[in-house]
Amino acid sequence: MKPKSLLYRGLQYFILVTGIVGILFPIYITIVTAMKTPEESTASFFALPKSFYLDNFQAIISKAGFSNYILNSIVITTFSILGIAILLPMVSYAISRNIKKKYYKFLFIYFTLGIFIPFQVIMIPVTKLMTRLSLLNQGGLILLYITFSAIQGVFLYVGYMRTIPYELEEAAYMDGCTILQSYVKIFLPLLKPMTATVLITNALWVWNDFLLPLLILNRSNKYWTIQLFQYNFKSQYSFDYNLAFASFFLSMIPIVVVYAIAQKSMISGLTSGAVKG
Repeated sequence: MKPKSLLYRGLQYFILVTGIVGILFPIYITIVTAMKTPEESTASFFALPKSFYLDNFQAIISKAGFSNYILNSIVITTFSILGIAILLPMVSYAISRNIKKKYYKFLFIYFTLGIFIPFQVIMIPVTKLMTRLSLLNQGGLILLYITFSAIQGVFLYVGYMRTIPYELEEAAYMDGCTILQSYVKIFLPLLKPMTATVLITNALWVWNDFLLPLLILNRSNKYWTIQLFQYNFKSQYSFDYNLAFASFFLSMIPIVVVYAIAQKSMISGLTSGAVKG
């Protein structure tokens, strides 16, 4: 093997190993700290625990209202994803099949331009608008998630739908299908890979998001998501790192399980979108 090839392969392995360490090290710190006593953490922050100390998890679940914050996150994520799954394909279908018309082309450009606008630019106007509409609650937050997901989601869906031949719809119309029947029976099954990709990426975003809940839900702790609970954790528990990392670990479990189950569908959607023509 040529020296250049060896150097290139060595560089690849170095980057790969560095990436793996960068991902696994925070997970390691989270797990071992959650299973230590305060005395063990003080003695050595990076060492393995002497035993599986589970009292931190028990304290979080039983005393901190943790289950309520987890439930809030589950409700917000579930309804946001349902709204995204229903509305985004419909909007994208209308745009993709009428993209040559000025109105629909304007809509597509309008959605696409949102990709280039940082959230920090519209953060204050959005908060003021939601305040005036009395939507500083979970319902308002869900509406915002569906709205902001349309920026990237419509862009991905329209690009994917335009690769689906018009002949499939024409054949369906000749068989007596209406537009709605054609959409449900022809398009939705073909959109499964892209739908899985859009839903998984948005589920990860909604579950882990901090800024929007901070702006919309921080008026009352009964509406907090798990991220807001963790943000306010230090003032409640005086920097108890063991309890804090126990809460981090518990909040990771649901979304990790979802991602592990659905990762094949996500990869399939990405590869299908890349090669479909």
